[in-house]
Amino acid sequence: MAKTVADVMTSHPATVEADQPVSVAASLMRDHDTGALIVNDKGRMKGIVTDRDITVRVVADERGPDTPVREACTASVEAIGPETSIEQAVRIMRTHAVRRLPVVEDGRAVGVVSLGDLAVERDPSSALADISAAEATR
Repeated sequence: MAKTVADVMTSHPATVEADQPVSVAASLMRDHDTGALIVNDKGRMKGIVTDRDITVRVVADERGPDTPVREACTASVEAIGPETSIEQAVRIMRTHAVRRLPVVEDGRAVGVVSLGDLAVERDPSSALADISAAEATR
């Protein structure tokens, strides 16, 4: 049984630079089959951008695809280290009502742990674990 987030996280998370347009972020999400990207500024994690962020903060406000990612992302993000316990990660997700936590070492994202990752680890027979473990459909 996994003890730390390093045991369950997705390593090498997909990233986008903060000054790139949201159209690039959307393309990266498509190409990596993910709904979230780590936002970097010169390689250092500065936030996270989700498909929902782009929808609500860009499309709904009738802003264009050239809008910089920094204007759509969530900059104040809870982050954890790879040695954070699974229990502590669950507590942080509950407290802050988040579905993903970037895993950071020395200011650089080394992974992401998601609610689905934790479900697969803690309750592999749950519906959320089944959905999270299923192959993506396109």
